[in-house]
Amino acid sequence: MAFVEFRDVSKVYRMGEVEVAAVRSMSFSIEQGELVVVVGPSGAGKTTLLNMLGGMDTATSGTILLDGQDISRYDAKQLTAYRRYDIGFVFQFYNLVQNLTARENVELASQICRDPLDADEVLRAVGLGRRAQNFPGQLSGGEQQRVAIARALAKNPKLLLCDEPTGALDYVTGKAILGLLQETCRSTGKTVVIITHNAAFTAIADRVIHVREGSVSAVEVNPSPASADAVEW
Repeated sequence: MAFVEFRDVSKVYRMGEVEVAAVRSMSFSIEQGELVVVVGPSGAGKTTLLNMLGGMDTATSGTILLDGQDISRYDAKQLTAYRRYDIGFVFQFYNLVQNLTARENVELASQICRDPLDADEVLRAVGLGRRAQNFPGQLSGGEQQRVAIARALAKNPKLLLCDEPTGALDYVTGKAILGLLQETCRSTGKTVVIITHNAAFTAIADRVIHVREGSVSAVEVNPSPASADAVEW
């Protein structure tokens, strides 16, 4: 059994008497330890996919499995525990607490987990060992995103979900963050899923899931992923 499985998953939003299908009969699988890029244009269903996989939204129909658990059947209480213990989130905007230091921001995540990693060790791993006492306002955008990644990793999650993680960054900083996510996947064995509209990111992925108009249009397995340093966009 694959680590992540979507089996014929659909998501329909009701707006008054109108139904809008954001995801239609979506099926794919992800193996443990893979770096996966989900790519497609705006409105393709990428964020809905991420929200369902991350337990922030529920499927209308179909089955979603993570590590053998059917999360599509979870109730609200189970989904809260799932988000808390099993999923690390990294978003386009860093969502750091401004009056807490980098270490304290990371420790926030550690406090809600069963088996957290040491905040200082994780900050060192993302290259911010000397910035642990700095507040977000004293850090660059790239450094703040590194704190956000450290915060997600400190939870020691089963799955790291990244929604347009370079979207608010310049080219050079964005490439560095992409490299950090690739190195994190390789060095820790974590399964990392990056949601993006940028097709250039597909070069670094073990698996690429193409999404268009709410459906999976293609899945590619890359036997020789490129280094993030080599990616141009």
